[in-house]
Amino acid sequence: MRDVQVKSVGILGAGKVGTAIARQAIKAGYSVAIATAKPPEEIALIVEFTAPGATATTAEAVMRDSDLIVIAVPLAKYRTLDPAALAGKVAIDVMNYWAPTDGTIEDFEGFRTSSEVVGLYLPETRLVRSLNHIGYHDLEENALPAGHPDRQALALAGEDADARALVAEFIDRLGYDPVDAGSLKAARAMQIGTPVFGARLTRSELEEALGATTNENEPVV
Repeated sequence: MRDVQVKSVGILGAGKVGTAIARQAIKAGYSVAIATAKPPEEIALIVEFTAPGATATTAEAVMRDSDLIVIAVPLAKYRTLDPAALAGKVAIDVMNYWAPTDGTIEDFEGFRTSSEVVGLYLPETRLVRSLNHIGYHDLEENALPAGHPDRQALALAGEDADARALVAEFIDRLGYDPVDAGSLKAARAMQIGTPVFGARLTRSELEEALGATTNENEPVV
């Protein structure tokens, strides 16, 4: 069944990535709430300055009340997420694993991408991988209106087709052409070290790059 239009966006995490997404979502007309592990009153001032117009709230409220959830917590803390509270929710995983920065985390040292690992931990969440291959500082600077010939494209991947369609609409409203890469296994083509990561590509260029990267890294499972 097709999802209703997203009106409210909840962001778990108030770091540079989470607040950049919040600012862009506010510009796009969404109602935005931000939560961390701290009580709302402890992050209210930070939210006021880093994402004017967003509301500081609890993680429980974000997971309960938001039409769309952005998971932007430190990747090492992904097991602090509540699988029951996120069951049935459409959530965007924007996290990346990079051992030189994060330190070695055994959960992510196998062939699976971080999103596949997170997806196993959140089996009932309608998880979509996206917004992870563009820098947080570029997210606002590179946005362009639909139809612009130089509009940058962003990829998304997930198991749930309706969830992917909903996230695609969100990406479009943020100022980017969405490219549906298919199932979550396709997230391998968006991770650090691929031609897609950090590249400013149009829709056709991204589709070509995703195809080449997927073929080169066909999973053996």
